[in-house]
Amino acid sequence: MENSSAYNEKKKNFERLITVYGRNVVLEMLEEKGIAVAKVHMADSNRQDGTISTIVELCEKKGVEIVYHSKAALSRISKNSKQDQGIAADIEANSYLCAEEFLKRPSQSYRYIALDSVHNPQNLGMIIRSVAAGFADGLILPKKGSAKISPLVIKASAGTLFKTRILYCDELEKILPRFKEDGADIYALSSHAQDSLFDLKLGKKTIFVLGNESEGVSREVERLANKTLSIPMKNGVESLNVAVTAALLAYYS
Repeated sequence: MENSSAYNEKKKNFERLITVYGRNVVLEMLEEKGIAVAKVHMADSNRQDGTISTIVELCEKKGVEIVYHSKAALSRISKNSKQDQGIAADIEANSYLCAEEFLKRPSQSYRYIALDSVHNPQNLGMIIRSVAAGFADGLILPKKGSAKISPLVIKASAGTLFKTRILYCDELEKILPRFKEDGADIYALSSHAQDSLFDLKLGKKTIFVLGNESEGVSREVERLANKTLSIPMKNGVESLNVAVTAALLAYYS
């Protein structure tokens, strides 16, 4: 039992790590005071000059471990051999939490925005920025079928990635029933819905679901919603960009 508990705790800690790659991104992470870099991974073929030299100096100054790998091994860590530039870093994201773990903690109220197959990294970054700035408590981000945290996402979020809570799960259709059991109202945004967002009276626990950039919320997820809601459009406009919709929801009260 002790071994099992230790393994589960180690797994939780590992899942809280977000791996980023690219020289400028890793340098920015090391320079940011509020971000904890757990480990830096480097290809042993890197020349120790320029940005790499600065990164090594910062790691030594901050006591961050550097692990050297073959180029092939590093690409397995970064999962992007074409753009990793021979370097990656594991970031300790205390705001990155398993949705199942979150639901084990008693909470009287919350409001989250959940993403259903949002693929564009720039959209994800802008959504994170809006959620961090607005009144929402955070974002629910499935690992399957959605954009992954990447340098493009970090850039589009304008450095706010670690300033808002992100609840991760494997699949949205599996975690939403758990939120309903917790007393949350689930609302799927759809341009075809009859009910307007602006007529909604928020309950204590609310999940807004935003769908794919072109297809919207999937049928499987929509069936789990208490209600579908639309944002009224004028002048023949069919819908808003998903990131713009997220900004409206983040500030809705």
